[in-house]
Amino acid sequence: MESFEFVFILHLMIRVLGMTQDLSQCLQKKNQNIVRAIGLIGSVMRNMNEMRENGWDALFEEVKEFCLLNNIEIPNMEDMIPVRGRSRCRGAKLVSYYHHFHHGIFNVVIDQVYCELNNRFPERSTQLLRCVACLDPRDSFANFEVQKLVELAKIYKDDFCDYDCIKLAGDLPIFIDEVRNDDNFDTCIDLGNLAEKMVQIGRDTVFPLVYRLIELALILPVATATVERAFSAMNIIKTERRNKMNDDWLNNNMMCYIERDLFASIEDEKILKRFQGLRNRKMNLPNEGSRIEDVGTSGSGVNS
Repeated sequence: MESFEFVFILHLMIRVLGMTQDLSQCLQKKNQNIVRAIGLIGSVMRNMNEMRENGWDALFEEVKEFCLLNNIEIPNMEDMIPVRGRSRCRGAKLVSYYHHFHHGIFNVVIDQVYCELNNRFPERSTQLLRCVACLDPRDSFANFEVQKLVELAKIYKDDFCDYDCIKLAGDLPIFIDEVRNDDNFDTCIDLGNLAEKMVQIGRDTVFPLVYRLIELALILPVATATVERAFSAMNIIKTERRNKMNDDWLNNNMMCYIERDLFASIEDEKILKRFQGLRNRKMNLPNEGSRIEDVGTSGSGVNS
């Protein structure tokens, strides 16, 4: 911990994680603000690129000041060391300390984070989110664009045929003009409020295609979060010791784990009656609150 390399990596981690923290927190929220998420993705990637191009000197000076303050030895940046991952025996490729820290650690870490962001948010997915952001009702629908919304409808081919897309292109300008001049929509701050307000004042029947598009936009982040929770639950439930679990039993366990808030509201007595009625048993399941003594020697009745 008292080496220059450890201090350098620690300061680099602080800067990188500081840049990505807001984006990470935003994406983990259940009520994701898509417009803000899109803006943060672009900002993080631009800042990472800016740091790679111009952030080395500031970071290097910061690390040296920390080392001088805490009496940590700073190596001579002109000295040569073997390339990381190579053998230290005779014939090993040598590089300077400066090259090792600048190109072997600093550039590599930033490139890996930048590459990870590109993989997680490819152009097609980002474009989809940009299209959804056009429905954001804040600031009197400041992000509204007809062409992007029609493009969003074309992505959902099962819900919008070619005729629907043509009709939607004509309905959207009328819809946006009406909601901008309707005081009922002034209080809308997200897609959920917009959909509720449309139903309350009957606009969902006047503009059915627009309302269908809003519904699909609302489903998108929920479906994504549900899939992430399902995979997380699968890793917790189906471990190496339980890898022979059949699909039905896995599905039942995952359902109970994912929807545990719902299952927690069910009374224990109802659960006991449900399992008691599934098949005949040698003895009745114990009532709620009763003690089961000596389970290990009670016989097959309890275990059944």
